[in-house]
Amino acid sequence: MASFVSRLVCSRCGASFDPRGVHHLCDCGGALLVDYDLDTAGRTLDRDAVGARARGGMWRFRELLPVEDPASIVSLGEGGTPLVDSPRLAASLGLGKVLVKDDGRNPTGSFKARGAASGVTAAVERGVREVALPTAGNAGVAWAAYGAAAGLRVHVAMPADAPRANADSVRLVGGDLTLVDGLISDAARWIEAGIAEHGWYDAGTLREPYRIEGKKTLGFEIAEDLGWRFPDAVVYPAGGGVGLIGMWRAFAQLRELGWVGGEPPRMIVVQSTGCAPIVRAFERGEEVAERWEGARTIAQGLRVPSPPGDRLVLRAIRETGGTAVAVDDADIGAARTALGAATGILASPEGAATLAGARALAERGDLGRGDRVVLVNTGSGLVQTPD
Repeated sequence: MASFVSRLVCSRCGASFDPRGVHHLCDCGGALLVDYDLDTAGRTLDRDAVGARARGGMWRFRELLPVEDPASIVSLGEGGTPLVDSPRLAASLGLGKVLVKDDGRNPTGSFKARGAASGVTAAVERGVREVALPTAGNAGVAWAAYGAAAGLRVHVAMPADAPRANADSVRLVGGDLTLVDGLISDAARWIEAGIAEHGWYDAGTLREPYRIEGKKTLGFEIAEDLGWRFPDAVVYPAGGGVGLIGMWRAFAQLRELGWVGGEPPRMIVVQSTGCAPIVRAFERGEEVAERWEGARTIAQGLRVPSPPGDRLVLRAIRETGGTAVAVDDADIGAARTALGAATGILASPEGAATLAGARALAERGDLGRGDRVVLVNTGSGLVQTPD
């Protein structure tokens, strides 16, 4: 069965675009999002039949993803990661239930595999041969790996001080890697110059509409694993913010499909005190995040001074009654040890930041004793990889 994609729509001005074409940002500068005919999908798809499909992973939801021909799907086995219940974490935080969505078990070691699978699949269906993106580390590895699987040339720029494992992994799968002095914003400027000169397909965060669609399957899986119910809150470590935006959209789509009832979860952002532009904007009541100067943190995936998804992240937080909190590096390090000891999960610093954030939120009363809370571990701690 073909996808129920109906159009691309600008998140800022509402303009519509043909989903079959190659599109990046709207003329107004807004990010494009994928819309679906959810009325027809709700009448056509059986929720339990979709969940019971023999082939697991995120492509069980292929009709709700941007792929026209299932034969075009580029997959390395992404999705279907466990939602780990931790009574010990719940007791230590004073919460009703704490579950960890362990997306470090994806191919390439992070949740970025979901976005790369969807993004590369969409690029293949549109005849793209070369893609380019800046990265803090994990996204570059994922796009290089999925590009290799699809036979695409992938150009990656990352900060020179990114973990060596990320750079080595990009090269190992044949990616064209450039190391740039500075932050991910500096890597983005290098990629923009290459796109202007060579005409590469822009696969940067929210520069194309499809990466977010792979990441929204986190939300589908969380609800499914809870018996098609929503948790009370989802705590997410936001760098660029695409994963949170994707889950927010997934939860809204599940309600519209009639697959899950009740109110969607509160979307909660955790950032580092060394780089917290979204937290600062939320606390000030602003709609966009001012650039954070002097960004510095051990959680390199959170070292994003100008988050591309700031408008949508802030909107998701506010519309769901969520909040945002910043935690320092010492608390992230301690949380990483505590998370591992309580669950056996080898979390990335970014993933561990969610536990540090949940602790701070419980102490200030934003999370309570009856709450069922999902912490999203975005990457594996087997290597020091940023998200």
